Amino acid sequence: MSEDARAPLREARRVVVKIGSRLLAESPAGRPAAIADQVAVLHARGVEVIIVSSGAIAMGVRALRLSARPADLPGLQAAAAVGQSRLMQHWEHAFAPHDRLIGQVLLTHDDLGDRRRFLSARLTLRALLDRKVVPIINENDTVAVEEIKFGDNDQLAALVTSLVSADALVILTDVDGVWDQHGVRMPIVRDVEREAAPVAGAGKGDGVGSGGMASKVKSAGMATRLGVPCVIGPGRRADVLVDLLAGADVGTLFLAAGSVSRRKHWIAYGAKPAGRVTVDDGARRALVEQGRSLLPKGITAIDGEFGPGDTVSVVTVDGREVARGLAAYGAVDLRRIRGLHSTDIEATLGYRTLDEAIHRDDLALL
Repeated sequence: MSEDARAPLREARRVVVKIGSRLLAESPAGRPAAIADQVAVLHARGVEVIIVSSGAIAMGVRALRLSARPADLPGLQAAAAVGQSRLMQHWEHAFAPHDRLIGQVLLTHDDLGDRRRFLSARLTLRALLDRKVVPIINENDTVAVEEIKFGDNDQLAALVTSLVSADALVILTDVDGVWDQHGVRMPIVRDVEREAAPVAGAGKGDGVGSGGMASKVKSAGMATRLGVPCVIGPGRRADVLVDLLAGADVGTLFLAAGSVSRRKHWIAYGAKPAGRVTVDDGARRALVEQGRSLLPKGITAIDGEFGPGDTVSVVTVDGREVARGLAAYGAVDLRRIRGLHSTDIEATLGYRTLDEAIHRDDLALL
């Protein structure tokens, strides 16, 4: 492993740390206290830490004395309502000895999918950090419904990494990193899809949380595409955060693999698609291989109802999603001009906003 591979971790000055449900369920008071001790050390070194904490549902299940995690959404929401205050009490008590205030931030995918609310959340988190408050972020499970749930806090953590312009993402879990096919820890990953995704499993939860290793690897890919390194590390290890950010060979480091703008990162992962456009192979090549805009000529079908400026998925004829973008025209008008040359737009619609159905500046490849 290159001696400098972990240099970006040593240089990080703003870090998002995600802690899984199983770790917190094992030790509801002890784990936050151990994390708070390490965050205090990092604060003294000038490192800001934003915590994405699972555990509300798990703590609610325990408080309600349920035999298992509820399978139905209302049951999950009820457990979250009971457990959320308990979760925050543990974090508040953990940081009290260090004379640090915490700030609870509850988010849904709807919050981050709306650009104005996304920017509002960013300003709120910036204000908390400016006041030396430790943000504790969780999905708002009490009100989230199927259509707006992140599914797990791993993906939420990756989006928060973009939201706060973090320098690194650390995902703490109950194993020592990503294992290869021989059960050996992979110390470093350069290509998520080729190296880590094949050995990450199906990504199902363990009965305590909703994520799995596949979810964590996917989130690592989201962060690295932004140009931010990510580590999946052992949450039970003493001083794991301090060691990781000192450059120790701990966990699995995913090297930054891109430099997508934060706006395009939001289009790709934050915004929820309102519809879908299917493109022919010529259009796919133009988008993926040549970095061009999507023209009406290359569109073969439109699904869903959306307006100008809404996010849409761009899929191939076999249903594979290759991009997401902001539509220049609504679904009704796109159906009228699909398959036409751009020079025919005004004659067909009576107006022309752009020659493109999705301009390349508003398009994010997946």
